[in-house]
Amino acid sequence: MGKHGSREDSEWGYADQLHRNRRREILAKYPEIKSLMKPDPNLIWIITMMVLAQLLAFYLVKNLGWKWVLFCAYVFGGSINHSLAIASHEISHNFPLGHHKALWNRWFGIFANLPLGVPYSISFKKYHMDHHRFLGTDGMDVGVPHDVEGLFFCTTFRKLVWITFQPLFVIFRLLFINRKQISYLEIINVVVQITFDIIVYYVFGIKSLVYMLAAFLLGLGLHPISGHFIAEHYMFLKGHETYSYYGSLNLLTFNVGYHNEHHDFPNVPGKNLPLVRKIAAEYYDNLPHHSSWFKVLYDFVMDDTMSPYSRRKRLLEGKQLLE
Repeated sequence: MGKHGSREDSEWGYADQLHRNRRREILAKYPEIKSLMKPDPNLIWIITMMVLAQLLAFYLVKNLGWKWVLFCAYVFGGSINHSLAIASHEISHNFPLGHHKALWNRWFGIFANLPLGVPYSISFKKYHMDHHRFLGTDGMDVGVPHDVEGLFFCTTFRKLVWITFQPLFVIFRLLFINRKQISYLEIINVVVQITFDIIVYYVFGIKSLVYMLAAFLLGLGLHPISGHFIAEHYMFLKGHETYSYYGSLNLLTFNVGYHNEHHDFPNVPGKNLPLVRKIAAEYYDNLPHHSSWFKVLYDFVMDDTMSPYSRRKRLLEGKQLLE
C-alpha cells in the first residue's frame, strides 16, 4: 500500500476487520483510488448557498400562520437542515479545505452550523472520529443505542417515538455513554450559535426562531432523509453490519448513502464515493444495500424483530475489542 496507506490505517484504527481488509485489497488492485483522496472545495460554495437559503427562509416564514411555519419547517427546512447536518460530516473529515487546514474546517463548520439552531458541528467531529475508530463499540461509538433505549423502545409505537426524537437520544448518549471534556472550540460553537439564535429572534421574530429549531428536530427525526440513521448500521440481514443506499436522496446528502464505501475509504469525499463503487464494482455490487430510506424507516418500525438492539455491539476491555 505504501506510506500513504499505512498512515491512513494508523490514523483511523478500524475496529472491525472487514472494512480494513477490503480497503487493503481494493487499494492493492486499484491504486488509482488514492487519487480520489483529496479535498472537495466545491463544498464551500454548496454549503454557503444552503446557509443563505435558510436565511431567506427565516425572512419568508416570519409572517406565516403557525401551521404553515411548521409545514415549511418539515418539508423545506427539515430537508435543508438535515443536509447541513450531513455537511458537518463532510467538514469533520476536512473535505472542504483539506487536512492541512484543519482549524479552518472547524471554523467553516461553525458557520455551516448556524441555521441548525443547535451547536452541533464541533462536537460531531469529536464523536464521529470515534465512530470510525471504534465502530459498534459499546461505550465509544455513540451511534450505538444505550441499553435503556433497546429495552424500552421495542414496540411499533415506541419505535416510532424513538425515531421521531432521535436528536434528543443522541444528546442523551453523549452525556451518559461517552462523555468527553469540553473543548474551547465547542464553547465557541455554543456562544456563536446562541448569539445567532438571539439575532434571528430579534431580526425576524419568534416564528423564524421556531422554524429553525423545528427544522432541526423534525429534519433529523421522523423525516425520509433520517432513514440513513437506521440504514447505515442496523442489521437487517444477519452478518451484515454496514449497508449502502443507492437512491436519489444521495443528491441532497453528499452521497452519505455510499456507506460501505465511506467506511472503507473515510478520506474520500462524498462527491467521489460513486467513483469508488464504479472502480471496484465487484466488491460492492453484490453487497446487501438499501434503495429507499423511507422503506427502511417503515420496515424498522413495523418489523417486530427490529429494535434499537439490532446493532452489532463490540465490547472494549482495555485495548482489546471483543466481538
